[in-house]
Amino acid sequence: MFFNKLRSLWLLSMFLLASVWANWLTADTPTLPPNFIFVLVDDMGWSDLSCFGGIRAQTPNIDRLAERGLRFRNFYVNAPICSPSRVAFTTGQYPHRWQITSYLDNRQQNVNRQMAQWLDPTAPVLARELKAAGYRTGHFGKWHMGGQRDVAEAPTIDQYGFDVSLTNFEGMGPKLLPLTQQPNWKEPRKIWEKAEILGGPVTWLERSKITSGYVQAAIQFIDKAQTAHQPFYINVWPDDVHSPFFPSLERWSDDKPKRYDAVLEQMDAQLQPLFERIFTDDALNSNTIIILCSDNGHEHGAGNSKPLRGSKTWLYEGGVRSPLIIYAPNRIPKDKEGTWNDTSVFCALDINRSLYSLTNIKPPAKLDGEDLSETIMGQKQTSRESPIFWQRPPDRPGFGHGLNEPNPDLAVRDQQWKGYMSFAGENVQLYDLSRDPSETKDLAADYPDVVKRLRDLTLQWHQSVQTPP
Repeated sequence: MFFNKLRSLWLLSMFLLASVWANWLTADTPTLPPNFIFVLVDDMGWSDLSCFGGIRAQTPNIDRLAERGLRFRNFYVNAPICSPSRVAFTTGQYPHRWQITSYLDNRQQNVNRQMAQWLDPTAPVLARELKAAGYRTGHFGKWHMGGQRDVAEAPTIDQYGFDVSLTNFEGMGPKLLPLTQQPNWKEPRKIWEKAEILGGPVTWLERSKITSGYVQAAIQFIDKAQTAHQPFYINVWPDDVHSPFFPSLERWSDDKPKRYDAVLEQMDAQLQPLFERIFTDDALNSNTIIILCSDNGHEHGAGNSKPLRGSKTWLYEGGVRSPLIIYAPNRIPKDKEGTWNDTSVFCALDINRSLYSLTNIKPPAKLDGEDLSETIMGQKQTSRESPIFWQRPPDRPGFGHGLNEPNPDLAVRDQQWKGYMSFAGENVQLYDLSRDPSETKDLAADYPDVVKRLRDLTLQWHQSVQTPP
């Protein structure tokens, strides 16, 4: 009797083991923790990439990601300017909660604008949680969340959960600084030389090649992580295509848009070895998710967000809608590769929250982002449930930055509606983006119920983010 029971238990265990093994072999998605490469381009317009309809510049390497991944037409960043936009990606919370509402400048300017000097290290940071879960984490490129100009006592990047970092003149620690050159100059010149007070070692590199410096550091990081059999998360956040524009001398032009296009094309070429490192390694390619977007809209007079209204610093669509490409073989369904998601409306906060879900890690705090992991992996086309809100940078009231009109104080996107208003809830504008993506026809007078609802929600949100969580 005993041996019959033992034999039955053995047969049952073999059956269960065989079932688990069969399920693993037929699973549609890898069981290993995914690697992440997050490429955040600086000041790139919604329609600058050739895979997003751009006709001036050609970006074949980024286009290749799009051809094998997913493009999203209604993705937003959470600020029309760099520092707060980066805080949203990093924390999954509205940057206003951390008193970062515009770009971080020198100490006195930050005080004048009632801003923090740096991102509070107690904020929830995705990289820190991934590191605690066994990931190797690296940041390569622009930081701009603390440590810039004369703010030399800001926390170092490793205090936010990064094992390795290499940044520019707007971050603490090892950095690449630019040597600039124009055809009529006898020798290259150093800019932002005072950034050496923000830590080192410092390497001076030709401005037109700095993206390649970050890429090479990232590839070395990937090699070490792979040797150590560790999953990795890396930020590759180039200075490009932020002004001043210094392409290589053979691409120099006195025409600003042409210099911008040259910088964009050269950045694309310099990203190519990073992408190839993934594409040509079957183990990495099958289990690496690449995210590529811009931190905000283009600089007026340089890039392009047609047909969208506005540009960098404006709350209109051209300032906050970003091209987004997700590359994730074995996770994105084969029939979705190379396609567009035209319907899902979501934002940077949701990217942050979704990466927690993709790694089965519980967020360390209440986030403003929502889990849309199935959307960004092409398995669904759902949108964010809550509206997306914006606040105008305090130093960007409008005029003088390319558009001859005031910049609304507050904005909201909810379903097809985009609304704008003053801090007092006045001067409301309302646009139906499903029919009018260029925001040419103000419908506020036609939809008073929508106006009231969005006004109430926006003012409530604005009040809620005035203090840290």
